[in-house]
Amino acid sequence: MGFFSKLKDSLSKTRQGFVEKIDNLITGRKSIDESLYEELEEILIQADVGAETAFNLVEDLRRSVKDRRVSEAAEVKPLLQELISGILGQAAAPLAEGGNPTVILVVGVNGVGKTTTIGKLAYNLKQDGKKVILAAGDTFRAAAIDQLEIWGKRSGADVIKHQEGSDPAAVVYDSLQAARARKADVVVVDTAGRLHTKSNLMDELKKIGRVLSRESPGAPHEVLLVLDATTGQNAINQAKIFGEATGVTGIALTKLDGTAKGGVVIGIKQALDIPVKFIGIGEGIEDLRPFSSSEFAEALFS
Repeated sequence: MGFFSKLKDSLSKTRQGFVEKIDNLITGRKSIDESLYEELEEILIQADVGAETAFNLVEDLRRSVKDRRVSEAAEVKPLLQELISGILGQAAAPLAEGGNPTVILVVGVNGVGKTTTIGKLAYNLKQDGKKVILAAGDTFRAAAIDQLEIWGKRSGADVIKHQEGSDPAAVVYDSLQAARARKADVVVVDTAGRLHTKSNLMDELKKIGRVLSRESPGAPHEVLLVLDATTGQNAINQAKIFGEATGVTGIALTKLDGTAKGGVVIGIKQALDIPVKFIGIGEGIEDLRPFSSSEFAEALFS
């Protein structure tokens, strides 16, 4: 199966809860009236686009309908697709590069697939010819280090680790030294799954950031927040909290293939203006893919 076909397939649940409802809304309807706008806003909210984003989208749609003198309900769908593509932006957002090596700090709460995402990201980078080191900075969760080592073997990346319960900042320091000695291109740092209510864990993240910036000016070059698409609007709340604590530069949205809440991609971009850089569309090692807004919108509406 090609990438676009797999993306389209992974968005099937979101399409059923979103685009197919729009189709049902406009089918057989001739004119565009107030009830259409109200029902459309409700559909958008149910698709986890978010209340504010849904309202803004409908208002933009009203203006477009008026400006273009659109009169038939059937013309609403392509207009909406165009507006959603506009929110997501046309340009892809590649991973930042810099330093020697480039450092990617990966953050997120427990259960979002963070360690798995790191393994798939390492594979992605290896496919691009990069030498990758994984820093086992999640010393808090039992078996997290073992899990990262398994992904290191799968992806062909070296893993730098300490014992469970050790200082994550020390692991990060050693990982940077190892990366320089081994002439690695990228260091990907795993971190403990933080509950945003635990300020001590957030403080630990900030300490890791201080060690990185001291040892490698400009690091981390990328702070990648892993979010679970199945959590819908809660993912936006997590992004706000981590953004304040760590300066998130990009998002990896996992489990898009298992949810009807894929509309959260739109809400994240509208509410936070943080680019979605990767999406998870399956369980295979090759199923973490760079996010393309145009492909996403096309797959969603096709």
